[in-house]
Amino acid sequence: MSAPPLPRTRIKICGLTREADVDAAIEAGADAIGFVLYPKSPRAVTAERAAALASRLPPFITPVLLFVNEDAPKVIASLAQVKGSIAQFHGEETPQQCEEATGPDRFRYMRAARIPLGDAGAGFDLVKYASDYSHAQAILLDAHVEGYGGGGKAFDWSLLPPAVDAHLVLSGGLTPANVGDGIRILRTRCKTLSVDVSSGVEIDGPGNKGLKDAGKIRQFVAAVRAADASFSS
Repeated sequence: MSAPPLPRTRIKICGLTREADVDAAIEAGADAIGFVLYPKSPRAVTAERAAALASRLPPFITPVLLFVNEDAPKVIASLAQVKGSIAQFHGEETPQQCEEATGPDRFRYMRAARIPLGDAGAGFDLVKYASDYSHAQAILLDAHVEGYGGGGKAFDWSLLPPAVDAHLVLSGGLTPANVGDGIRILRTRCKTLSVDVSSGVEIDGPGNKGLKDAGKIRQFVAAVRAADASFSS
């Protein structure tokens, strides 16, 4: 008897700041759209701007709001303002703080795990981390670099545990060229796998953070779908 097919890899395009990029992500087939509500980020937008951009989304595409050590009342207000959104906590938030910041309505959230670069990645206890944040909808895997966010860096995916009882979201340094390798390495190690890209689909050149390339978005989605197809071939 053959094993049941693996669920498809879901895709989030993050760090969007323009209407055209939201539309390009929708057209390409993204499942989620990310808005950075961390004022120090070059991709930062306000909750009001995120709400305006998210209003362009059709049904069944989820807006995700990224926060870094933000006060709980502001997180709750932002989630309420961007209808249907979920939170992504990317700072030093404890499990208790994540719960407090989702408010009495219990907005859903993801928690970012910052995985050290190089061989040090083997020392990160992802199984314990996922257990500590068991109320998170998913654990997002990003590279641990100075500041917050992966900085376009990829950690060593092969060093992660062989089995994690959580939904995982692979992020950090993903591009159309390498996302397939990440999926093939991690897809059978967790409940489900999603991928999250930002800098890997941006327009080339300095000063273009937050400005996406529609062609790269299409290439990224196509690479994900090709990796999924390789599991059933």
